[in-house]
Amino acid sequence: MSYLKFDKSLMINLEQSLPKEMLRTNKSGAYHCTSIVGCNTRKQHGLLVIPIPEMDEQAHVLLSSFDETVIQHDAPFNLGIHQYGENVFSPNGHKYIRQFDCESVPTVTYRVGGVILTKEKVFISHENRILIKYTLVEAHSPTTLQFRPFLAFRNANELCIENNSLNKDMQSVANGLSCCLYPGYPELFMQFNKEAKWVSDGHWYKGIEYYKDRDRGLPYKEDLWVPGYFELPIKKGESIIFSASTFVAKPEEFEKTYEDEIATRTTRTSFYNCLKNSAKQFYYKKDDEMYIMAGYPWLNVRARDELMALPGCTLSIDHKKDFETIMDTLVSALQRYINTGEKHRNIKEIDLPDISLWAIWAIQQYKRAYGNEECLEKYGHVVKYLVEAIREERIYNLYLNDNGLLSTNGQNSPVTWLCATVNGRPIIPRTGYIVEYNALWYNALRFLMSLYESDKASAAYLLELEALADKVKEAFVDTFLNDYGYLYDYVNGTYADLSVRPNMAIAIGLEYSPLDRRQRKKVLDFVTRELLTPKGLRSLSPKSYGYNPTYIGNPVEREYAVHQGPARPWLFGFYADAYFKVFGVSGLSFIERMLIGYEDEMTECCIGSLSELYDGNPPFTGRGAVSAAKNVGEILRTLRTVQEISKQLSTEASE
Repeated sequence: MSYLKFDKSLMINLEQSLPKEMLRTNKSGAYHCTSIVGCNTRKQHGLLVIPIPEMDEQAHVLLSSFDETVIQHDAPFNLGIHQYGENVFSPNGHKYIRQFDCESVPTVTYRVGGVILTKEKVFISHENRILIKYTLVEAHSPTTLQFRPFLAFRNANELCIENNSLNKDMQSVANGLSCCLYPGYPELFMQFNKEAKWVSDGHWYKGIEYYKDRDRGLPYKEDLWVPGYFELPIKKGESIIFSASTFVAKPEEFEKTYEDEIATRTTRTSFYNCLKNSAKQFYYKKDDEMYIMAGYPWLNVRARDELMALPGCTLSIDHKKDFETIMDTLVSALQRYINTGEKHRNIKEIDLPDISLWAIWAIQQYKRAYGNEECLEKYGHVVKYLVEAIREERIYNLYLNDNGLLSTNGQNSPVTWLCATVNGRPIIPRTGYIVEYNALWYNALRFLMSLYESDKASAAYLLELEALADKVKEAFVDTFLNDYGYLYDYVNGTYADLSVRPNMAIAIGLEYSPLDRRQRKKVLDFVTRELLTPKGLRSLSPKSYGYNPTYIGNPVEREYAVHQGPARPWLFGFYADAYFKVFGVSGLSFIERMLIGYEDEMTECCIGSLSELYDGNPPFTGRGAVSAAKNVGEILRTLRTVQEISKQLSTEASE
């Protein structure tokens, strides 16, 4: 029994199957994403979606879909599916689906009369290329397959409308054709592993709808060009492999390429393996540099998201080398920005004032995994450099005050992860003393001291850091801890924000917290009571003014809601850390039970991954980007912590 398998009853029920999406990436910025029945439900969906750096920094849909038709006794059975209006679908290929299995590669099994046909899709690593393998499992009479390519050649965030400017020319290549609809785009090569007949029959398929864009208050109708169709006979037991790519491929190598790619995959047979597979989907290699994408299908490389996701998406799955490569890329970019003001071409938001603090936190997780000595050798100088850059106020919009606390100006533009804006202005103008900034700052000072504690030459420097850390601790408690037992979210002059938000969970979850155990327990109780959900911590308590738990409506409505109640799974990583710090190993069973809520998501929304955010109220529906790196990373990090504690308890019990 597969961990990720859906039977006929679910697949033919579009109310259940359409909301479920699948994502595969090539780890170089390209991806394939659609619903599990093959019906595209948002404009970012497509069979081959690639970055085109020469044009812009966005992804572009080349091949939207590839409709299959089974022909027996001159009778056609179209396996495709497109939406043309509310509850209007044509063709109705989902009715032929008998099973969807996503354990290794996405595999759909169709049954048309006496025909059983399987379709497997593999996105090739570090190539703009997808392979689709069709196998005729059963057939009692001669069978022919037809394939219609639905071409888009557009920005993934825009829509295509019928026009006369497209280039309809098709060029012959080995076992297929190539085309390029508009200037500036690369050619699309469509090839098979055996000779295929091409029938030119160009048509616009007009009025295709994407209901998820409609529900988001965005344009949702488009026209797609179908230049004709391929036709191939297929015998029982035979497999046909289709390749869509931006380069000419060798048909005789399709089978080997397919098998080699399969061999590298992590089979998704457990909760952990699902998240491990998802984590690797965020990897992005370009030239000699490596990054983590913030999420799919529309999030790019963002410095803060990358750092939040990095430990979980690398160290927690034993990808030490990938951590080092990604961190080296980011540290180099960050140092360059601090020293010269030059921003990195690929890493967005590296100029935000808290990036250095999150970089130190990520490095701290490296120490936790591999020990002080190795961390000191690899990153000691980096941590020291960043701490000194903060002390010397060389970080833009980050100020060290006489009381040891850090302040920032977030009135005109957002400076924290609560970054929603309307008309260019932050909805939540967090400014002055920010609670997680200063918790991370205290943690950074103590972490740096721990790295160099055995270095006798650094004794005087360590005393200096200790004095500063003590000052920060005292000021933190005086500034943020209120009479109700929780932490103000930010303090600006005489104004202290009373909103109950999850940033206080970061403050009590860090390895070095400025609060003592009794204070952390009070804050933890508050967070548990008002913010904890099965899908993470709410961004705002239901008891706080402005609570809006549902991320729906038009873009402005969603922007007002995004940080006013919806839950974020990544915050559960800090919550779990805090829980173990307060309750020790006795908290294991509770954290394990809470993780069930995330495992339930493996068969919802994006199969095998976690959405960007979830409604703050039941049924806690997933919203936003279908796969978010920091959510996947932090749940993986929590799973690793649980694993370590369980192993510790098992060892103690056996002694």
